[in-house]
Amino acid sequence: MTTAPTSQSTPAALPPSVFTLPQTAQLEALYTIIRDKTTSRGDFLFYSDRIIRLLVEEGLNHLPVVPKTIETPTGSIYEGVGFEGKICGVSILRAGEAMEAGLREVCRSVRIGKILIQRDEETAQPKLFYCKFPEDIAQRYVLLLDPMLATGGSAIKAVEILKEQGVPEERIIFINLIAAPEGLKRFCTKFPSLRVITGWIDKGLNEKAFIIPGLGDFGERRYLY
Repeated sequence: MTTAPTSQSTPAALPPSVFTLPQTAQLEALYTIIRDKTTSRGDFLFYSDRIIRLLVEEGLNHLPVVPKTIETPTGSIYEGVGFEGKICGVSILRAGEAMEAGLREVCRSVRIGKILIQRDEETAQPKLFYCKFPEDIAQRYVLLLDPMLATGGSAIKAVEILKEQGVPEERIIFINLIAAPEGLKRFCTKFPSLRVITGWIDKGLNEKAFIIPGLGDFGERRYLY
């Protein structure tokens, strides 16, 4: 009986700013379902949403807290904690939009920003095509949402845009389902103070820069199949 995951890749020099979900057999079972090319769109939606919810909860664990004293219905005083400051989500379109519902499920009335980054045909570099953020984003903690981290180009461009908006690097938490070691290393080298929450680190990239074993095009499988 297999009781532990077998396909997780853990680079020897994993940056200290990278955090993965607890690598349980249940988690690998969820990833096995969404990786399977025969999985129906309905099942892909259901099980990828389960993983996204876990990732968002883990991301919230990395937000700072401050002491907070409250009174319970029994009249007792409880010394607890509360989140410090406000948060918002920013999804990298289009696949990142799929993670917004998971964030809203655990953060009621959370503000959501959006970034559309595509490849410039002339320069072959990531280019900003659209962005919309809360006006006070520079004062918020930002959960940056994108399910796949391959080369890291789009995520790096997104963080550069957020920093231009006045968001400090250390206030950004990047959340994704699957990461390639190559993209992870490039991203974390560029932004050492930024924390990354990923569900799974795959083996690497193929000659077409697709994540292997991966799960295909996340956006197509979620919206088109």
